[in-house]
Amino acid sequence: MNHTKMTIFPAMVIVSMLLLLFSKFSYGADTITQSESLSDGSTLISKEGTFELGFFNPGNSPNRYVGIWYKNIPVKTVVWVANRDNPIKDNSSKLMIDKQGNLVLLNSNQSLIWSTNTTKKASTPIVQLLDNGNLVIRDENDTETDEESFLWQSFDYPTDTLLPEMKLGWDKKTGIHRIFTAWKNWEDPSSGDFVSSMSLSDNPEDVLWKGSTEFYRTGPMIGTTDSGAYGMKANPIFNSEVVSNEDEAYFSYTLKNKSVISIVVLNQTSLLLQRLVWIPQSRKWSNYLNLPHDTCDGYNVCGPYGKCVIDSSPLCQCLDGFKPKSPQQWSTMNWADGCVRNGNWSCGVKGRDGFFKVTGVKFPDTTNTWASANMTLDDCKLKCLQNCSCTAYSGLTSNEDSGGCSMWFNDLKDLRDSDSMRNLYVRIDASNIGAKHGYPKLAILVVSIIVFAVIVMLLTLYIYRKKIKYKEDNNEDDRNDLDLPFFDLATIHKATDYFADDNKLGEGGFGPVYKGKLQDGQEIAVKRLSRSSGQGLKEFKNEVILCSKLQHRNLVKIIGYCIEKDEKMLVYEYMPNTSLDSFIFDPIQSKLLDWSMRFNILFGIARGLLYLHQDSRLRIVHRDLKASNILLDNDMQPKISDFGLAKMCGDDQMEGETSRIVGTYGYMAPEYAIDGLFSIKSDVFSFGVLLLELISGKKNRTLNYSQDDHNLIGHAWRLWKEGTIHTLIDDNLKDTCILYEALRCIQIGLLCLQHHPDNRPSMTSVVVMLNGNNILPLPHEPSYLLKTITSEGETSSERQRSSSINNVTISQLNAR
Repeated sequence: MNHTKMTIFPAMVIVSMLLLLFSKFSYGADTITQSESLSDGSTLISKEGTFELGFFNPGNSPNRYVGIWYKNIPVKTVVWVANRDNPIKDNSSKLMIDKQGNLVLLNSNQSLIWSTNTTKKASTPIVQLLDNGNLVIRDENDTETDEESFLWQSFDYPTDTLLPEMKLGWDKKTGIHRIFTAWKNWEDPSSGDFVSSMSLSDNPEDVLWKGSTEFYRTGPMIGTTDSGAYGMKANPIFNSEVVSNEDEAYFSYTLKNKSVISIVVLNQTSLLLQRLVWIPQSRKWSNYLNLPHDTCDGYNVCGPYGKCVIDSSPLCQCLDGFKPKSPQQWSTMNWADGCVRNGNWSCGVKGRDGFFKVTGVKFPDTTNTWASANMTLDDCKLKCLQNCSCTAYSGLTSNEDSGGCSMWFNDLKDLRDSDSMRNLYVRIDASNIGAKHGYPKLAILVVSIIVFAVIVMLLTLYIYRKKIKYKEDNNEDDRNDLDLPFFDLATIHKATDYFADDNKLGEGGFGPVYKGKLQDGQEIAVKRLSRSSGQGLKEFKNEVILCSKLQHRNLVKIIGYCIEKDEKMLVYEYMPNTSLDSFIFDPIQSKLLDWSMRFNILFGIARGLLYLHQDSRLRIVHRDLKASNILLDNDMQPKISDFGLAKMCGDDQMEGETSRIVGTYGYMAPEYAIDGLFSIKSDVFSFGVLLLELISGKKNRTLNYSQDDHNLIGHAWRLWKEGTIHTLIDDNLKDTCILYEALRCIQIGLLCLQHHPDNRPSMTSVVVMLNGNNILPLPHEPSYLLKTITSEGETSSERQRSSSINNVTISQLNAR
């Protein structure tokens, strides 16, 4: 008996030691030594359990890869792949350190699949997975943990994900260029053609490339908080760092709160650079930021010296002192040729050569720039004047007195509107500056100041008193004109807690909207017109009068108004679910809208428009129908809002004309955007755009479409012609969508988007088509608004007739 126990005990010890050795990598080791290897099925886990390295299959792919992912996130999120372009075909491979000190991946035949390329040697090299997700090779005897001590690190060879502390850019001493390349798709981590890299200029910027085509750039990254570089501003999630010196040029970020998990990912499918934040409560990644952000973020949309303004129509404008290079092309909204200087600019000639200050733009492409931190702004201007290739200059920060100079050479490209407070000084013909801005005469300046001061001293008191009296009288008159309850300013202040930021619901083109609560407990939304907005008293009174006369379940209800001092405000019923765009364009919120809800919203909008066009006492053309102007109540019932731009027509009037084009580009009908002609059919066009956005979950004006598609309209038309229109339907509707209904709605949307107004159905017909099963007409090619559509033989007289539906019939649609 004792002999048996003595025999078993050593055996158990040996077995235990073997099990311990075998399970070393399965139970949390973070290193591999030269005497060990990591087999498929075993993993490395970083010291604090944040990251894990091992073998994996992406999606349903049979291929095996070595990668790093978050250990404690249930949604497997791979942040680095070793052999992304050379997959493993079985599960018999292993990782080990070879005699040269490189980490190698070998298959079952001991053939090399992947290897590091370290040239530094160590006596006892080990591989270690760090808690920041960096896989490093270092000397086991070296206690230093900074990157200078690493023989090799995965952070120098990123795939598609930028982790905190990672660097995007250049190590000029070693020649390492850290770029990010998207996966081809979610089941294939091999290198796609969507790439993010840091430009190597005196003022570097991050650039996204689609193949060899520049797709998007951040803007100059020195002074990122004020240079117009979108997505780099102060925020609660991360701190960014940009370094540019003789040794390095890179961008990196650190998280402000260690409990927050946030990464930056390149998405080949959507052609977006996305910042994602992990939300533990919902166990999902939330989309915090997308770049490009909108149409104006596309590279050089408006050509040289053209500025893209997202809320304007047309989208592109020439800088002050410039004119379209090709007026004919510009009028057809082909802006590729850009702009050229007005006048007869002559380099270096006094009175013909000066600079115009431009504020509120993303700074131009920095490919051909020169920068110095040791130069004043005046010296910068002088140096630019002396070089005829210099087209603009600026300081390196918004504080121009702190020194620093950046100069641009050759044409200024890729300008867009932004909230940048930095000044860009653009070289133009000085005669266009006004008072020869480049060379003002001191005597004229002094005389002007004296005259102005005298006038001010004599008239200030008189004007002030007259102004106060006029406002008091005018406000009283305005109140008498408006048949709605009046709220005094004190009541509004109390209800909104003096327009506290916490009560701000959002901001439209004419000003912010605040949530409030009246003394009786009623919740309200207060639209406060910005003093600098384009909506004046005329548009304000227009909206009050219209809303007071319009009563429909699908129109927002106005409760009252306030005109006092310089304030003009509208008081609406409060919509707890805010606007439609906050749902359909949000990757998380959009999942809450199933097919029945979307159809109900669509049908409600159609009924609201039908009321405006036909059933109300006045025929109303809204002129600004878009997703952000559709509010949702507690029951997700849609209500059309914002009637500041609406126009009233007589009972027998179908069409009007205006010289002032207002509204939102992307929703405008072509005859209105180009010729200023508006009608009830203009709203039908906007409804068609809204319909496609609601069903697809995509904005009309984004950069997520192929080069053959101008926008969502063009994308939908191409799918229609190819017979694959069902692929337009939002992926979030796969489980709830009634395919026949969705395809029928898309066809109705295309009919609403016909180029000629007479070919579009009325809202009466739209409601009938949505509510019935009758066979629909075939649509013709719709208007993309971004390209010239040739006329199909219609005369102007034909365009004056009221519309009717073409009764051409087609067979029932079937999805492929």
